[in-house]
Amino acid sequence: MAAVKFAINYSTPHFGVDPDGIVAYAQHAEDCGFEALYVPEHIALHRGAKIGPVDLPPSLPYGDPLDCLAFVAAATRRILLGTAVLLLPYHHPVVLAKRLATIDVLSKGRMRLLTVGVGALPGEARAAGVDFSTRGRRADEAIDVLRLLWAGGEDGADFHGEFFDFDGLFSFPRPHGGASLPIHVGGSSRAAARRAGRRGDGYFPGGVLTPQQRRDQLDLARATAVEAGRDAERLECTRWGSIDMSAEDVERLAEQGATRVVVTPTAADPARRRDEMSAFAERFALPR
Repeated sequence: MAAVKFAINYSTPHFGVDPDGIVAYAQHAEDCGFEALYVPEHIALHRGAKIGPVDLPPSLPYGDPLDCLAFVAAATRRILLGTAVLLLPYHHPVVLAKRLATIDVLSKGRMRLLTVGVGALPGEARAAGVDFSTRGRRADEAIDVLRLLWAGGEDGADFHGEFFDFDGLFSFPRPHGGASLPIHVGGSSRAAARRAGRRGDGYFPGGVLTPQQRRDQLDLARATAVEAGRDAERLECTRWGSIDMSAEDVERLAEQGATRVVVTPTAADPARRRDEMSAFAERFALPR
């Protein structure tokens, strides 16, 4: 089948912490031509945790996403590294700036699909020592701190905010090539859309939203970008898709503004997951 003529990049996420499994999955995704591997995050779960209608069993094995991505980077050559999502309010941005830049340098510039969110579980915030009601403001400051440290300067960086405060700080290494890492914002709320417009390089809405709500959220992100004096046309939009989606499905997403689609194999058996990924790659003629 001929390649679909839309500016859509295809990526795939991974769940779990089996070392052989994650390496095999990442290498196969790379061989198939997928753009990126995404890893999710939960700091800690508790009984009764749920996001919307989805229950989260407390024994789910969520590995640290950045450790997992560094592990994958050593076993791959091309595939980009992403998070969906990194729970930004539960990380100190000074430490996080160093970790992300280090992965980007060691992977030769592949830590390029960082997607951050604010979290939806009050119990998880308490476990991390964060006031749940402040997580949005903390995330905004953290994005500013990350960008400030990556930009650097001869006199170091100064920051005086509500949550973070420092003078004359230097953070090396800088990301590969010396440029700031892109930061995408995930979340389905209007606050997330506004955050993406004000501070993000991309928007990754999740959750159960209608097509009209998704259009409204992207319009809000772009309008907020214009209000902030930013170029709204440069704001990328990532969407979830299905492993069996058709060219017509992709066309609909592209018409809604999507520039990237993340798909998840549905099979539990590793061999069948590989088959699903191979079939998808062949159907859309992914570049290898």
